[in-house]
Amino acid sequence: MLKRAVLILVVVALAIAIFAFTSVNSGMMEVDLLFGKVNTSVTVAFVVAFAVGWLFGLLCLSVWALRLVNERRVLKRALKASESEVTSLRSLPLTDAD
Repeated sequence: MLKRAVLILVVVALAIAIFAFTSVNSGMMEVDLLFGKVNTSVTVAFVVAFAVGWLFGLLCLSVWALRLVNERRVLKRALKASESEVTSLRSLPLTDAD
C-alpha cells in the first residue's frame, strides 16, 4: 500500500515537473542531425532525447541480462555434472577400509 502511494506521488510530481517545463520552455530550436537540420520545440527535443537514451539503456541492460542468463545456464550444467559425479562416487564400495 505504501509503495503504491509513493509511486503515485512520484508520477504526480513528474507530471507537474513536465507541465512546468513545457510551459516555461515553449520556444523553438534547431537540431542539427547528421543528415540535416530539424526545427522543433524544446520540449519535443528533450522528450526525444530522453526516449532515445531510455531505449539505449534498455538495450545495454538486455545485453547484460543475456550474459547473466548464459552464465546461469553454464553454472547449472556444471552443477549437474558435479552432482552426478558425487552421486557416482558415493555408490562406489570402500576399498581401503580394511
